[in-house]
Amino acid sequence: MVLCQSGEAAAVPAAGGKEPEVPLSREDDAGKGQPCLCPAPGVEAAGAEERRGCGCCSGLSWLCCCKAPGAKKKAACPGLGLFYTVLSAFLFSVASLFLKKIEDVHSVEVSAFRCIFQMAFVLPGLIYYKTGFLGPKGKRIFLCFRGFLGSSAMILLYYAYQVMPLADATVITFSSPVFTSLLAWIFLKEKYSIWDLLFTLFAITGVILIARPPFLFGSNVTGIEGSYTEHLKGTIAAITSTVSSASTFVILRKVGKSVHYFLSIWYYAVIGLIGCVVALFVMNEWRLPHCGKDRVLLILIGLLGLGGQIFLTKALQIEKAGPVAIMKTMDVVFAFILQILFLNHRPTWWTVGGALCVVASSSGAAIRKWRQTLKKAKENEI
Repeated sequence: MVLCQSGEAAAVPAAGGKEPEVPLSREDDAGKGQPCLCPAPGVEAAGAEERRGCGCCSGLSWLCCCKAPGAKKKAACPGLGLFYTVLSAFLFSVASLFLKKIEDVHSVEVSAFRCIFQMAFVLPGLIYYKTGFLGPKGKRIFLCFRGFLGSSAMILLYYAYQVMPLADATVITFSSPVFTSLLAWIFLKEKYSIWDLLFTLFAITGVILIARPPFLFGSNVTGIEGSYTEHLKGTIAAITSTVSSASTFVILRKVGKSVHYFLSIWYYAVIGLIGCVVALFVMNEWRLPHCGKDRVLLILIGLLGLGGQIFLTKALQIEKAGPVAIMKTMDVVFAFILQILFLNHRPTWWTVGGALCVVASSSGAAIRKWRQTLKKAKENEI
């Protein structure tokens, strides 16, 4: 029998000879100072596994022991991943609110500042993990497309935030998971069921209720900011941003885990910054904000966007994707609250109805994907 304590193993003589040492991993200090009996392969009688007791698990059988091979560690704090998701949604929403408060700064320039913050964050990670700056040769073309589409989605989203109500733009972009399923079916040949079609139709209905095209709702449209022409431009920008964002998800699925996460963000930031600088010089819009408040808001937008992305990444690392996708509906809730409290703009019932349709479709798609993942995991265990 082997007595393991504090990550070390000591061989103890047994009947019939001496058992080999079985070292215990040092990475889990939860049971430090508490001995547990660990099995040595090849010397146990039949049924001995079930009879074993474990000190670190209050006398449970070895098969239920937290240190048993293949046993999953319990989360240090249940619900922490969901809390990170809500915090990420709040930070993104506040960044969107600050974007509405900025005056005389083009959305492309705001995007350029965001890319600079992204690069400053990712560069130390690339150096630490030694991933290089170009990535694998066979994946570079996909990374370039990911960078172009991701940065385009960001620029178009910022433009939509500036010219239309905050809640309207947020709701439209929240339909991204539905478009992701559709594009994955087209380009990755993933399964697309009647449920996915239903969710897509729900999302499109929600977008129509928010856009309120004149040929369906008449020319007298209320509850918008500025003219209907600007509202329509913002709607088109938000929809294009959503499709571009969904395309980046499909590309990331295609690339898989062969490319480090930091490298993907690096391409996004570099290509986005280059595109923003070129666009600003072409439009002759490159200028520093004249107001000190706008400069502070630009910095805060970069920091809040970076913080939101960090917490969302942490949430996906410690929590299943299904619950995270459902909890991200808080994006819409925060957008409505901030719009009412700080922008003094009450959403119309058309916007509320559109939000319910989009949230229902996105949540339904996330729940269905989550259940499919759990079903596959159980089948693999069997």
